Amino acid sequence: MIDMSYGKHSETLVKALGLEGEPVGVGMIESGAELPTWCDVPEQPVRHCQSIMRARRGESMAIPAEKHMCGVGAAALGMAELAENVKSGELHTKMGLYGAEEAAGATMDVSPSLPAGSTIATVVAPLSRFEGEPDVIVVTATPEQIYWLLPVASTYREGGRSLVDLASVQAACADATAVPFLCQHSNLSLGCFGCRKSTDMEPHEMLLGIPAVLFPGIVDAVEELEEGPIPKSRVKG
Repeated sequence: MIDMSYGKHSETLVKALGLEGEPVGVGMIESGAELPTWCDVPEQPVRHCQSIMRARRGESMAIPAEKHMCGVGAAALGMAELAENVKSGELHTKMGLYGAEEAAGATMDVSPSLPAGSTIATVVAPLSRFEGEPDVIVVTATPEQIYWLLPVASTYREGGRSLVDLASVQAACADATAVPFLCQHSNLSLGCFGCRKSTDMEPHEMLLGIPAVLFPGIVDAVEELEEGPIPKSRVKG
């Protein structure tokens, strides 16, 4: 069953921030559970980043492990072991993203990921159409729009500073999904080579992953910000 409050929250953010696409709900299907029947399994394999970009345009899909095209993303999301050529740093060094295999390997050593085998699938859908409870909400937006979500709305009630954990690889899977899921704090991603090459993500866009438990509070803050600071900041001079 669709939680109508998520649809309202989604509408609020789109209107207040002027988002081009809808926030996206991401759910982790744990080992031993069944795939939901309210959305389809894609015919062709898809990358996690691609599923997010397609969902912000309206698609809903359940993606079992064997349909995850990107092994690096599948590993970050707990559906596979990290391949040896990725773990060693060979792959990303050959791609030109690191100057040495040791550097790429060191990055993968500290890359956040769910335990291998803990997840059998992901469910990705526009937030307003997500049935049940998502685990993470991913927003694709401009830096100015992200600013109002992180750090402003995230610290609106209690103050403090927002910390960001990101790398040059695994943008949508690790940075925008695994980190919020595992650490239960919002996390920013600037996008990565694979994400930008394989999707319609624009050069000026970035990602923000928000744990579902924090999402209502962030939306409430944005509603208040919409009454003053947001529109005022957009009037120049």
